[in-house]
Amino acid sequence: MKLKRSLLPLAGFALLLVVLVVGLVHSPDKDLIPSPLIGKAAPQFKVANLFAGQGPVSSAALAGHWSLVNVWGSWCVSCREEHSTLLMIKQQGRVPIIGIDWDDNDANAMQWLQQLGDPYQQVGTDPDGHVAVNWGVYGAPESFLVNPRGMVVYKQIGAMTPEIWQHEFLARIGPADVGGAGAAASGGATATGDGTPAAGRSGT
Repeated sequence: MKLKRSLLPLAGFALLLVVLVVGLVHSPDKDLIPSPLIGKAAPQFKVANLFAGQGPVSSAALAGHWSLVNVWGSWCVSCREEHSTLLMIKQQGRVPIIGIDWDDNDANAMQWLQQLGDPYQQVGTDPDGHVAVNWGVYGAPESFLVNPRGMVVYKQIGAMTPEIWQHEFLARIGPADVGGAGAAASGGATATGDGTPAAGRSGT
C-alpha cells in the first residue's frame, strides 16, 4: 500500500505531462514561437557555397533590399512540402531567397535541387549547425524576412504556403517593388515604415 501511495505523485506528473504535450500538438498557435531576433539585426554569417567554384555565402547578400532566408535540408519532409511555394516566390521576383542547407549532405542537397528545381539565389551550407543556432532555428523549415536595413521583421516556423507568403510576408514588404529597391532607396521603409502589415495597424 505504501508503495502504491508513493507512486501517486509520479502518476499525476505523467498525466500532466501528457495533457501538456497533447495541448501543444493540437494548439493553433504551436508554430507561433516568438523569436528574439524580431526587430534586431540579422545575425552575421559566412559559409561555404553548396555549389563548388562559387564564392562563399554571407549575410552581406542581405544588405540593401528585402530578403528571404530559408533554412532547409534534403532530409526534411516539410521542406519538400513548401518547395513549390518557394519556386513560386522566385518566379514572382519580389525578393531573393538565400538558402541555408542545415545539417545535410552536400550531394543529397544538390540532387534535391536538380530534381525539384532551385528557388535560391544562393545556398550556403551549415553542416555543424552554427548558423542555425545563431538564427534561433528550432527545426527545418524556417523562413526569415529581412528588410533593407538588415533587420529581421518576421519568422515563419514550418512550411511556407502561398497564404502565409501573401498575408505575412508580402503584407510586410508592401507595394510591388522588385528586390525591394524602392524600399532600400527610401531608407528601408515598408508600407507602414516598420515591417508591420498595414492591415494590422490602426490610427495611421
